[in-house]
Amino acid sequence: MTPSSKPAVLACTLAALVLAMATAPSHAQTQGVSKTEIVIGTIQDLSGPVSAYGKQARNGAQLRVDEINEQGGIHGRKLRLVVEDSAYDPKRAVLAAQKLVNQDKVFLITSHIGTPQNNAAMPIQFEKNVVNFMPLSAGREMFDPVHKLKFANVASYHDTLKVHAPELYKQLGAKKPCALYQDDDYGLEVLRGAESGMKSLGLELAEKTSYKRGATDFSSQVAKMKSAGCDFVVLGTIIRETVGAMAEAAKVGWKPSFLASVAAYTDLIHKLGGKATEGLYAVMTIPFPYLDDSPQPVRFWATKYKTRFNEDPSTYAVGTYQAVDIFARAAQKAGPNLSTESFVKAMETMGTIAPDIFGAPPLTWTATQRLGSTQSRLSQIKDGRWKVISEYR
Repeated sequence: MTPSSKPAVLACTLAALVLAMATAPSHAQTQGVSKTEIVIGTIQDLSGPVSAYGKQARNGAQLRVDEINEQGGIHGRKLRLVVEDSAYDPKRAVLAAQKLVNQDKVFLITSHIGTPQNNAAMPIQFEKNVVNFMPLSAGREMFDPVHKLKFANVASYHDTLKVHAPELYKQLGAKKPCALYQDDDYGLEVLRGAESGMKSLGLELAEKTSYKRGATDFSSQVAKMKSAGCDFVVLGTIIRETVGAMAEAAKVGWKPSFLASVAAYTDLIHKLGGKATEGLYAVMTIPFPYLDDSPQPVRFWATKYKTRFNEDPSTYAVGTYQAVDIFARAAQKAGPNLSTESFVKAMETMGTIAPDIFGAPPLTWTATQRLGSTQSRLSQIKDGRWKVISEYR
């Protein structure tokens, strides 16, 4: 090659490189995003102990996905929701996450149910740069420590009970606090919140007793707490465990005040437990969407949901509907060249999302704040229905 030919060869090489870069898809490095589609995943319990929650959560997400697609999608792309079943088992959650991330190649995973399940699945997601978006868990690990791929919106079990447990305890004039909790990440968060709350009053729990996930007999736990003279019990339980513990208490004539975490805030408690669950307190954010006792916009939405799925909605359906809606807002803001980086930036700079028709608190995420809101309030079962009894705290 002569010296005079070298510049020409170099120019051709550079031109080829520029052409290759120009013709390469702008989203080639972002899985789950094509010219026509954005694929998102969710992991729910569809066959295990909280399948009633999981099915509602799946339906709420699907309803908003369908609405968005009917409206033209996001920058011309339709949404596709891929649903996997964990049966509320962390090991199955890992397998579900592996499938969604490696086989379905989802853009993100939204509304994954369960604290132990999220904790098990997040490392798999993060290895492939997949966001964990607004999980159905109030575990602190959902937002702490801060991670660019974490976005949560449910105030933690620990912090909400740290606030509400001592306030309610004093309000009721109770004398001896106890705790009953599920022996896993979820239950331990509730227990620690109860302990922190009582410590602020200079108290310790008189009795703390646990059960294994899936337990149905609570006679020994109730006997321990009754024997200790407890008149205020913080529950780290979910659906059937809440009903089972309160039914056993009624059976033996023990009548303490019960305070549950947001995980037990469902109409299934009073539907399954009847009179035994009357008076139960629970942490909550969104009022339960009763079809005949909600503001008109909520009734309209609830009727639409029931028409589609032939069942009344719950706060779990509301939560996932909201999650997909907020995802769509951020994806729209991120622009046509959607990537994980542009989505994260959009979430961090969206500002405050005002309360919606469901009555959720304002939500804000930033580069250093991965929990949308720390606010919560209390509700109580009165005459077989949840009634909001406090303002946001």
